[in-house]
Amino acid sequence: AGNSKSSKSTAVPPGPPMYLDLVYIPNHSNRKNVDVEFFKRVRSSYYVVSGNDAAAEEPSRAVLDSLLEGKAQWDSNMKVTLIPTHDSEVMREWYQDTHEKQQDLNIMVLASSSTVVMQDESFPACKIEL
Repeated sequence: AGNSKSSKSTAVPPGPPMYLDLVYIPNHSNRKNVDVEFFKRVRSSYYVVSGNDAAAEEPSRAVLDSLLEGKAQWDSNMKVTLIPTHDSEVMREWYQDTHEKQQDLNIMVLASSSTVVMQDESFPACKIEL
C-alpha cells in the first residue's frame, strides 16, 4: 500500500528525435540517467562522455552499449564522434569489444593527445569544429 509511483521510468520519454551538434551525456554517463531511448531521441554529431569513477560505474558500459543500440535505429548513417573526457578501463574495453560495430554504425571514438596548459595546471583537450 502507499506507493503509487511506477517502477519503470526512462530518462527521455518517447517522441520524435532531436538533432543536435554537440551533446554532453548527462550525469557522467551513468546508466541510471541514460538509456537506449536517450540515443534514439537525442541524435548528435558529437557526444561527450565524462566520468572517471569505476566504483560508481561512470562511464557505464551499459550507456556505451545503449549508444550502439540507439544509433542502429536511426534512419541515416550520419557520422558520430564520441569524445571521452578520461581514459578509463571501461572505455578502452568497450572500444576494443565493439570496434567493428562502431565502424558499421559510423561511430568514431576521439583519442586526443593534446594538452592545454593554463597557469599551474595542465589537462587533456580536443578541438571540435562545428
